[in-house]
Amino acid sequence: MPTLTHKETLQPVAWVAGRIRLIDQTALPARLTYVELADWRAVAEAIRTMVVRGAPAIGCTAALGMALGARSLIADSRETFLERLDEMAETFRSSRPTAVNLFWAIDRLLEVAEETEGNIVDLKDALLSEALEMLEEDIEANRCMGRYGAELLPEKGNVLTHCNAGALATVGYGTALGVIRAAVEAGKEIHVYADETRPRLQGMKLTAWELAQDGIPVTVIADNMAASLMRQGEVDCVVVGADRIASNGDTANKIGTYGLAVLARHHGIPFYVAAPFSTIDRKLLNGAQIPIEQRDLKEMTHIEGMQIMPEGVKALNPAFDVTPAGLITAIITEHGVLKPPFDFDREAEEEAPEDDLVETDAESEDEPV
Repeated sequence: MPTLTHKETLQPVAWVAGRIRLIDQTALPARLTYVELADWRAVAEAIRTMVVRGAPAIGCTAALGMALGARSLIADSRETFLERLDEMAETFRSSRPTAVNLFWAIDRLLEVAEETEGNIVDLKDALLSEALEMLEEDIEANRCMGRYGAELLPEKGNVLTHCNAGALATVGYGTALGVIRAAVEAGKEIHVYADETRPRLQGMKLTAWELAQDGIPVTVIADNMAASLMRQGEVDCVVVGADRIASNGDTANKIGTYGLAVLARHHGIPFYVAAPFSTIDRKLLNGAQIPIEQRDLKEMTHIEGMQIMPEGVKALNPAFDVTPAGLITAIITEHGVLKPPFDFDREAEEEAPEDDLVETDAESEDEPV
């Protein structure tokens, strides 16, 4: 069984001496580099350029960025302070459109500012305290997801994942990779197939790096190899993360996830989504309403600065696709494992009926939920 030491020290998002410290994920896997940001605009740019990425990490970084920016705001009244905070929030909202955790975090901080009594200094202190609390909540949520999801994985087998939903996509531990980490910690013998994840290669660069650091066996495959492996019986289940989940359970994740879900259904393989409740957008009825980020075409036409496509040839570069709820075996959350039919059209997760939650330790690991 591998010794899991790296997970305790890997902190993609942190508050250090009045600055925001981020792992520069654009530098991985060649080098582990940290950047420290003292200006909130630089934080928004770090989100936009994917120095930090992954829905939970984006949300927490935006919260810290708001708190950082608030500290430098000069206002002669509470009303002026709140107005400038709203303007700052709009900059963060425009940085990445799909990950709902970003908007959830911003709205949460704006609500704290509205509800906090006292002077402007009190508001600034409250914003920082709330942002730091969100960091702690994220790690605890990931560990809870890991414990629930680990029950679903086989005692020995192969798990396929797409993109990066690990510690690097969160404040620590990870969602989909958190499930895998927890299973390995529980003594299960798990081998991971990591899709390369074109065009930015997050699976090859980030997921493989994370798992290698933890000593968890991992094999990188091209995105178009999954079907062949499934046909050969080499994949026992698929576990992915999510950037936004509509109220009916339709799920947006990195482009290519939908295809894996279709393949998994065809081959009778469980397809699990691991995501915190903050990823659920109850305002959206279904996945057709999820905004899909269209990124720079150069990500498609170039790799590491080298052009790989002929000049003048058209390309598409949507960052995400939507997996219909009907293809999802279960959604793993910090509150338990949810089985279909999904219905998140509620005011709060506490209102969910108990029979929506699956007691995972009562399930056979060989059968889908």
